[in-house]
Amino acid sequence: MTDTSTGTSGFPSTLDQWKAAGRGTLIERLGIELTGVAADLTTGTMPVAGNTQPAGLLHGGATASLAETLASVAAQQHAGPGRAAVGLELNATHHRGVRSGTVHGEARALHLGRSTAAYEIVVTDDADRRVCTARLTCMILDAR
Repeated sequence: MTDTSTGTSGFPSTLDQWKAAGRGTLIERLGIELTGVAADLTTGTMPVAGNTQPAGLLHGGATASLAETLASVAAQQHAGPGRAAVGLELNATHHRGVRSGTVHGEARALHLGRSTAAYEIVVTDDADRRVCTARLTCMILDAR
């Protein structure tokens, strides 16, 4: 077993485990970097470069992927060992375009229940201007 193994639930539980689990996934392809992992607040960043649409603006789908990643990690932290968080609904409002730099996301818990968890995700640019506000609701299930 390596130091990047998952926790007893089969899911990552530490920041380093989550970073290792993201290798070879969309998380890595988008350049998402987790910077903090907890059930009530998970944070991360994503470069704009490589995640743009043809007009040169940050792609809304990439922003939504950042939002869902952060909130899903937080929801899994809330679910704990033997349980799994799965997304039910994601919505995102894009407030401004971004052409360069890095976007920063914070997924804050709105509701941490036994069977559901909901998060508000705020994505900002390098000047701390709000780029997107998203919400993700997850269902908490017993893991298989």
